[in-house]
Amino acid sequence: MPALQRHPDFPCAALSGIEVDVGRSARGQLALRYRLSGVTDALMLTSGPAVRTDELWRHTCLEAFIQAAPDASYRELNLAPGGAWAAYRFDGYRAGMANAEVDPPQVWASAANDITVAWMLDLPADRPWRIGACAVIEEVGGRLSYWALAHPPGKPDFHHPDGFGLQLPAPEAP
Repeated sequence: MPALQRHPDFPCAALSGIEVDVGRSARGQLALRYRLSGVTDALMLTSGPAVRTDELWRHTCLEAFIQAAPDASYRELNLAPGGAWAAYRFDGYRAGMANAEVDPPQVWASAANDITVAWMLDLPADRPWRIGACAVIEEVGGRLSYWALAHPPGKPDFHHPDGFGLQLPAPEAP
């Protein structure tokens, strides 16, 4: 399981680490399992209905960015631990944002620190995908930290192409 790295400018007292396991199916499904370690009482988890909701990144939110190579377009997926979710498509780097036409994700949580989410995506299933797995963690009191496979120089930017650090080859046809 690859480990997400905390952005060095944003300390975190809520947990000590996040690992994510990523897989995909030949049908175009993306599965992500997030495992949080060293969780403390400082972790802020929001609750609410499991409905499509904007601006989830303002609180604790598990995220993924997916791009079908060699396209410039990509998808952003957001899941709040309480079940609220969002999915967006972009034509290019932070350009042409619109809601992605995807069904609500399937979510399994064996505990608050072990969450698996599966998304059916509208990306070409027969091409490699580049993945940027990341998370925003909110602490009691409102302080945020930003976790990603890789951080480009400067402020946190999950949309930056340098953050798409995992390569998933196209699965073989059944």
